[in-house]
Amino acid sequence: MGTYVQLGDVRTWYDEHGEGEPLVLMHGGLVDARFFEPNLGPLAEHFHVYTPERRGHGHTPDVPGPITYQLMADDTIAFLETVVGRPADLVGHSDGAFVAMLVAMQRPELVDRLVMISGGFSKEGEAVPDAEWDVDQIFDFLGPSYGEVSPDGIDHFKVVATKIGEMAAREPHLKASDLAAVTQRSLVMFSDDDLVTMHHVVEMYEALPNAELAVVPGTSHFLTQEKPALVNALVLDFLTNEPVPTVAAIRRATDDQTG
Repeated sequence: MGTYVQLGDVRTWYDEHGEGEPLVLMHGGLVDARFFEPNLGPLAEHFHVYTPERRGHGHTPDVPGPITYQLMADDTIAFLETVVGRPADLVGHSDGAFVAMLVAMQRPELVDRLVMISGGFSKEGEAVPDAEWDVDQIFDFLGPSYGEVSPDGIDHFKVVATKIGEMAAREPHLKASDLAAVTQRSLVMFSDDDLVTMHHVVEMYEALPNAELAVVPGTSHFLTQEKPALVNALVLDFLTNEPVPTVAAIRRATDDQTG
């Protein structure tokens, strides 16, 4: 059924599933924890999974003022400190992936491993630059689901969608060189037809110092729902196994191997 915790001015809703080491699932923009329904069960078989919903999303009410990636990162840091109370694995999709990366950069001691699904690091990588943000169209797509659980009611969806649109018009705006701050072992996962270009995918992978890359074929930005078995297998393989010693390392070759 979930519960609430007060984190600053945000009355944050979350639920818990399974036992084991902590793992925090971080949903995308304008959706909520239910988006991970095809993925939650397999993860909860191995981990103690937390499913917080960010400000203005799902069961968590909106608060006055804008929504920014930094504010959501601050909220997540507060959740990790207050509720989880120890370092955790972060698995994020879309906006949740970028927020997870910010947390890993700014508070590395709170993050063990990092899975970033369909979340780029810069607007320069968008596959459709300057795409129209049509709030009415987005309402038709996501508004009814929002109205099912939001304490603010379905009519508030357009307020939140407008805030997210204002954020998306400006952010994210990191440089590839900034990603050197992400020292955690990381899995970068995208679809082969995602919201960012494949060049951006490769640039992100190459800029992260300790990353692995997965491209899920025949999927879109909703890959976690389109091919959940494959996505779940890749995520669990990353989180439950240590890196294998590869036979012909090039990118990961050590100085001894290359010298």
